[in-house]
Amino acid sequence: MSAGLTIQPVDDAASLARFIQFPYDHYRADPNWVPPLRMDRKDSLSPKHPLFQHVQWQGYLALRGGEVVGRISAQIDDRYPPLGVEGLGQFGMLDAVDDAEVYAALLEAAEGWLVAKGCTRAEGPFSLGVNQELGLLVDGFDTPPFFLMAHGPRWAAKHVEAAGYTHAQTLLAYQVHCEFDAPRAMTRMLERAGNVRFRPIDPKRAEDEFRAMCGVFNDAWSNNWRFVPFGEEELITIGKEMLLVTKPDLIQIAEIDGEPVAFGVMLPNINEAIADLDGRLLPFGWAKLLWRMKVKHPSTGRVPLMGVRKAHQAGRLGAALAFGVIEGMRRPAAQVGMGMIELSWILEDNLPMRHMLEAIGGHVTKRYHMYGRDLPAS
Repeated sequence: MSAGLTIQPVDDAASLARFIQFPYDHYRADPNWVPPLRMDRKDSLSPKHPLFQHVQWQGYLALRGGEVVGRISAQIDDRYPPLGVEGLGQFGMLDAVDDAEVYAALLEAAEGWLVAKGCTRAEGPFSLGVNQELGLLVDGFDTPPFFLMAHGPRWAAKHVEAAGYTHAQTLLAYQVHCEFDAPRAMTRMLERAGNVRFRPIDPKRAEDEFRAMCGVFNDAWSNNWRFVPFGEEELITIGKEMLLVTKPDLIQIAEIDGEPVAFGVMLPNINEAIADLDGRLLPFGWAKLLWRMKVKHPSTGRVPLMGVRKAHQAGRLGAALAFGVIEGMRRPAAQVGMGMIELSWILEDNLPMRHMLEAIGGHVTKRYHMYGRDLPAS
């Protein structure tokens, strides 16, 4: 490292505060970055967060002349070894100035922590887990991200690659207009499957409903890249939070003979409502947020969770079930003024889902890369 560049671990309240603050300073001049709510960022790194029941993490700051010029996290998810992925560590929350040396130093610090923990490979960015913000943005810089989707600078990918990381996976964001024309082939398939029922979640039975959705999700995604299953209590906690910002009929469940086989969750794009709050709810942010969410309503939404049980994924029925869930969500979404919906993220090699989305007019709007590198022995 050149003189003046140092790497500092996040090991106390003051360094954690600087770690959380850096993106707000770093992206302030980027018109497409949406400052997340600061209390949400703090909660996501609190030891009480459900993620840390199975994730160990360490943050690092890059400083030059006492000024923060970058940050990174290193983490290990304890649920990977039972799933057959031994020695896998992750990096994430990577933000830095346009300087290859800063990126290299941050990645080296994260790798050193991972190697000390016995890891033999690093992959990322995961910020902090596979069900949270993923990937380095490589296409789609000129529009704001939807809620809980990553944003970043154009230079990040080249600096990560220069540090020895290679492409491991591509994630896509699709947008679909609420007023799409339903393909006749899919509606016919649903008509023929008379034992399929689509319904909204019952908020009076919320915990049971989220347990059922957890089972569907964990089965549906079990063969996907770097999948980590949700715990029931984890998804129940997340689900109850979702019900605070979305209507029950924007969470749809598909049943065959009364058994849940598919589901989807649509959230209003909260980023629309918080874009100008600088992450602060005081003194007037609360009132603005409530009015924008409950009265004005966001004009866009995002589907962050969706799944069809593996037994039904092959063939037309799987596509029809996914279509039916989307169809059930898009009507109430249109009623509150949502025009465009993002479905994200979608694996690039998930061709059945991509074909279904393209059949209803969906198109790719953002592309993210995941990277990996084998680590030297400790």
